[in-house]
Amino acid sequence: MRNQTDLLKTADENQKRAFEIIKELRLVEIWQMHGARANLIGSVPNALIMKNKDIDFHIYSDAFSITDSFAAIAEIAKNSRIKRISYDNLLDTDEMCIEWHAWYQGTDNETWQIDMIHILNESPYAGKMEEVTRRIKEILTPEMRLSILSIKNDIPDSEKTMGIVIYMAVIRDGIRNYEEFIHWKQQQQLNAIIDWMP
Repeated sequence: MRNQTDLLKTADENQKRAFEIIKELRLVEIWQMHGARANLIGSVPNALIMKNKDIDFHIYSDAFSITDSFAAIAEIAKNSRIKRISYDNLLDTDEMCIEWHAWYQGTDNETWQIDMIHILNESPYAGKMEEVTRRIKEILTPEMRLSILSIKNDIPDSEKTMGIVIYMAVIRDGIRNYEEFIHWKQQQQLNAIIDWMP
């Protein structure tokens, strides 16, 4: 188990690195050039990144265009550190979005996954994760943050757990370590998309 100082240092360094990657790739500017706004959500704004190096954006356009979405991604892909990109069209589902996933490889060979979800304005999920991110920032205590970082650090690399599941366990139900989290998770009925709001 890592001590608290190490956990906080790692999270702060990861947040700093994430912002450097966002700036290097000009993610916000490129989407803006193509008529969209990119909102940073998830673990980066709240300095909650540990082993899973993810950068999450929700993208919105006044006039949604698949062509413009592809054009923005093509511009981002010009950076040689982008090694792979995937595309999923979920416009006909409840999510009403296009999912872009890009993989960035740093000079240290560390890989970051950048999720850019281009959402229709009429989607029921439009703006939801921005509000969740804002609410977490408002109510997150140092104790909660340490618990989240500790749980994230202790989750095995082979196990995929959405960050929001951990945030819900810690913030809503007072879970404080990985052992408690395992037991808590077994008692939950977790949907593919968590509807919880802090």
